[in-house]
Amino acid sequence: MGILKKLFDHEYKELNKFKKIADAIIELDEEYQKLTDKELRANTDKFKERLQNGETLDDIIVPAFATVREMAYRKLGEKAFYVQLLGAIAIHNGNIAELRTGEGKTLVTTFPAYLNALTGDGVHVVTVNEYLTVRNAEWMGPIYEALGLTVGINKRELSSKEKKEQYDCDILYTTNNELGFDYLRDNMVIYKEQQIGRASRRERV
Repeated sequence: MGILKKLFDHEYKELNKFKKIADAIIELDEEYQKLTDKELRANTDKFKERLQNGETLDDIIVPAFATVREMAYRKLGEKAFYVQLLGAIAIHNGNIAELRTGEGKTLVTTFPAYLNALTGDGVHVVTVNEYLTVRNAEWMGPIYEALGLTVGINKRELSSKEKKEQYDCDILYTTNNELGFDYLRDNMVIYKEQQIGRASRRERV
């Protein structure tokens, strides 16, 4: 029982922490509505600069998520609800967020994807089939692009050169199968220049 109590206490504290972050994001709504598209785009450069100056992703999560929330509304007409923000925060913190069909998984993903892409290391958004990969990338792409980030789509029929170009984007949409096979292929090549994935290329340095 003691173990269970510790587990539930930890989960409760985590949820409370996430709620405080979500509350802070909501509080910025009115302020960010007044920003122009250009000013929202400029936030991306400001966030990157803050990271370069030693701040962490957790330091910028509130304004970064508020930026995505407002841009998503302008580009898609969808503004993330409070519970969707909680899901996005949970994902960023390494948790599993369960959302049913129609509850906005695709939109929720844009928040942690954008935030983590600010580091410049690249982010993979993994789906179960190529239809969802293409659909989600094209659907959410306008948000990322309006904020100055590049979006790649990893398709099975692409050449190695084309795949490498997609992997070099800030955010890559891919299937789990294609991601796995690309990694295996990268570990079978002789020369580093033949590798396509960022992770593989870093491992060979």
